[in-house]
Amino acid sequence: MKIQSIEDGGRRPPLPEKNNEIDYNELLEPAHFDFGLNRRSFAKILGTGLLLVISAPALAQQRHGGGGFLGRGARNIAARLHIGTDGVITLMVGKVEAGQGSRAEFTQAAAEELRVPASQVVLAAVDTSLVPDDGMTAGSGSTPRTVPPIRQAAAAVRELLVNFAAKQWGVGRDGITVKEGRAIEVAGKRSLSYAEFAKSEEADFAQAIPGDVTLTAVKEWKVMGTSLIRPNARRVVTGEHQYPSDISRPGMVYGKVLRSPSYGAKLTAVNVAAAKAMKGVTVAQSEGFVGVTAPTSFAAESALEAIAKTAKWETAPQTSSKELFDYLKRHAEGGVPLNPFADELAKAAKVVRASYEVAYAQHSPLEPRAAVAEWTGNDALTVWTGTQNPFGVRTELARAFHLAEEQVRVVVPDFGAAFGGKHTGEVAVEAARLAQAAGKPVSLRWTREEEFTWAYFRPAAAIEIEATLDAKGNVTSWHFVNINSGNSALETPYEIAKHRSQYVPSQPPLRHGSYRGLAATANNFARECFMDELAAAAGADPLEFRLAHLENSRLRAVLETAAEKFKWKERIKLAGPAIGLSCGVEKGGYVAACVEIELDSKNRIRVKHVCQAFECGAIVNPDNLMKQVQGAIIMGLGPALREEVRFENGENQTVSFRSYPVPRYEDVPELDVHLINRTDLPSAGAGETPIICIAPAIANAVFRATGKRVRTMPVRVA
Repeated sequence: MKIQSIEDGGRRPPLPEKNNEIDYNELLEPAHFDFGLNRRSFAKILGTGLLLVISAPALAQQRHGGGGFLGRGARNIAARLHIGTDGVITLMVGKVEAGQGSRAEFTQAAAEELRVPASQVVLAAVDTSLVPDDGMTAGSGSTPRTVPPIRQAAAAVRELLVNFAAKQWGVGRDGITVKEGRAIEVAGKRSLSYAEFAKSEEADFAQAIPGDVTLTAVKEWKVMGTSLIRPNARRVVTGEHQYPSDISRPGMVYGKVLRSPSYGAKLTAVNVAAAKAMKGVTVAQSEGFVGVTAPTSFAAESALEAIAKTAKWETAPQTSSKELFDYLKRHAEGGVPLNPFADELAKAAKVVRASYEVAYAQHSPLEPRAAVAEWTGNDALTVWTGTQNPFGVRTELARAFHLAEEQVRVVVPDFGAAFGGKHTGEVAVEAARLAQAAGKPVSLRWTREEEFTWAYFRPAAAIEIEATLDAKGNVTSWHFVNINSGNSALETPYEIAKHRSQYVPSQPPLRHGSYRGLAATANNFARECFMDELAAAAGADPLEFRLAHLENSRLRAVLETAAEKFKWKERIKLAGPAIGLSCGVEKGGYVAACVEIELDSKNRIRVKHVCQAFECGAIVNPDNLMKQVQGAIIMGLGPALREEVRFENGENQTVSFRSYPVPRYEDVPELDVHLINRTDLPSAGAGETPIICIAPAIANAVFRATGKRVRTMPVRVA
């Protein structure tokens, strides 16, 4: 039986780390492009040696090159920092800025260890020809995995400055301190700047970054631990910043790609003559791919419409969203596993069972996929695009066009959000194919309908839970099965003697991939709703029931904080308020939320108040962390209340914000967020974990308001 079990150590799909994260590369099912080898490229690959022919699937499985979850990082100081002779310090980081605030945090990390003002550090744009491969911007990994190596490199440069000054002055290192970007002799008045050091012949930044360099203790932070706004915020709010969809190149034309009318449809015939006859139009056509370029986006759209009228398609049978969860269960690999705790079922005072369903959801980024591609000759490619995985996209491009990776350059300007939805490079590959055919730079921008239909989705989930209670109301066994969506936050944080949590892959009808929080949104929803059901079966208060089964001190702290600030113990005794709570652990963060809702005459839910406590170790940037938590709560309202991908006969029925309503201003409740700063603990990421508690807290509040359990997300009141 092919299942994922935390208890028995089974792994499917393979996990890159010990925190039960899905391997993003395995989760995604990107479109595969292979535009073939031309004679010149073939000769270059062959050379004078042995040519090994590898199938595309096998090559993809090996996943050579960049784009791994963790990346390779900087191999030496120079790959991370450039110390200018003018005093400007340039920081090179391979992680991208998509609105989450990493640009400020990385700047703070370097400035802290260099002992310079944050304004003296300039963060270079993400460019695969310039910056180190720091892995994907995903999994709330920037803070715990990228900030430390930035600090190490900066601290190493600080130590080089001290060593240089000590040698110049003939004094011991202990007599030198670094402040405001200068090495200062404690006993005298001499000082040296980084710029002066950079001008010297002894400035060797090609050396490896030492692993034992001393980092600044949290209690001594001056720049980290404070609120720094995004360094390029002014450019963003004034419209000066260029997003990927704003990039323009000399002689650039605009592209469009033919899309099938339904999922799985195969193009059998098409006539491109009318489009080719249009002024300035170029048609790119290869097996399964048809696209056009034109001097304007309107002309490109007109050319594509002319082609679309002639296209013949062979459709494939598809299930519908109405049958989705039965479909997932029927196609679960090895079937749904049985409860291994039969002895507990037989002797239990109570047995509680429930099935939960979580719909597909879209990421709905502010900026749909966009790319500009430009070829230099036949074998040098530059692409500007918005992606969370710049080195992975470089690898995709290299494979699609049979180029060496050093022949491909991917530039990622700060872009308009992703939420886990821009790990793959399909728009970059499409733009490059069109540019190759046109012989000119090409701008390709997906429409909102294309983004809603052809980008991957948050996985749907069917979840089965069964637990037993003894006569005292203690949980004695726990069996949790997630079908299809994954294993993030799969394991229960509660103390239960006999427990097993399992992930069972299915054959998804839609292309799915990562999402803010991955499967944690589904797993925490089902688990926390079920904990309320168990509390009711035990005749216990939902808060007290959780605390009775909770030994994790960090999770207890956020739960008790949220409950105290919300005044849960007082309000739960009242008949009126429709309130609910939940808590959870994911990506090294600990979160708890209490909510109050109200129902109108049509049983529509309005969330009135959310009180959330969050802890992710030592806080690097308080203001940005607050924005991350608030943003996650608001984003979580969408899938909790309305967001759901609906499809029928292979056609997506939710292709616009009219048919797929994300949260509006009027949906935003009163937010009461409490950040717990644990300066004694390493800093963890915060982009994902705060989202996982909002949906179950709402569902539990609905039960208090109606007496009916809710086991679906979006939450529906019958």
